[in-house]
Amino acid sequence: MPRQKIQIKKIDNTAARQVTFSKRRRGLFKKALELSTLCDAEIELIVFSAAGKLFEYSSSR
Repeated sequence: MPRQKIQIKKIDNTAARQVTFSKRRRGLFKKALELSTLCDAEIELIVFSAAGKLFEYSSSR
């Protein structure tokens, strides 16, 4: 059974938005790690939260 498409829109509930941001950020960093490992690529990922907090991932050693 295929997944249903979800409509992309802003989440109004701030707590739910923060939880979603945290989960998606972890997933994005994991994908960056996988891409770096599989393709032997150097990756830099910079993400800012709605509050302006900086999160970064770097694959360089």
